[in-house]
Amino acid sequence: MTVRFDCTDDAERARGITAAVAAIKRGELVVLPTESVYAVATDGFSVRGARAVREAKGQSANTPLPIMIASVTTIPGIAFNPSITAMDLMHGFWPGALTVLVTPQPSLVWDQPTGAPLAVRIPLHPLTLEILRATGPLIVTGANSVGGSAALTADDAQEALGESASVVLDAGPLGADPSLALVSTVVDATGEVPVLLREGAITREQLRSVVPSIATLA
Repeated sequence: MTVRFDCTDDAERARGITAAVAAIKRGELVVLPTESVYAVATDGFSVRGARAVREAKGQSANTPLPIMIASVTTIPGIAFNPSITAMDLMHGFWPGALTVLVTPQPSLVWDQPTGAPLAVRIPLHPLTLEILRATGPLIVTGANSVGGSAALTADDAQEALGESASVVLDAGPLGADPSLALVSTVVDATGEVPVLLREGAITREQLRSVVPSIATLA
């Protein structure tokens, strides 16, 4: 059964965070807000949770799942030998809409495809950041089915995911600010020279103001 909390109310927000953290630690799914859309989240190291996310979204078993963290200090624990330029980008644009691809630590036990880079970022939304500080790394991906429209309300997320989420944190409608409606910028930082794969909310010029050497796809 899905339990929903109105996080625009302070008391219910506190209860919702407690319920969400408990559900995540059990490897269950939680719907929560990011800067621009609602997302579905679970423990980053839960095989059960990762499989539940893929099933809820209709994804294949080998789909890489993005990770969100609360602090750049987490990176050495989940990324293998991150480059100086990668760290410069993280310090320059996190929290924010920059997704950085890194090489995962080989010793980590989680349900990610072998050999695939790890997509990681720190979100801006204060509610999600508070949960991340309590749980550690989370799998966080859009609360919509494959090919479906982005979930801008908690209702959209529940309609897309059905009863697969144990907890829904309703922070009200999202996407009112056009600057936050853009997708995150994606940079591949698995090599010494980072490569811009997708330009989104953070522009190429902004990236180059921090790392002038950033390359782009031909």
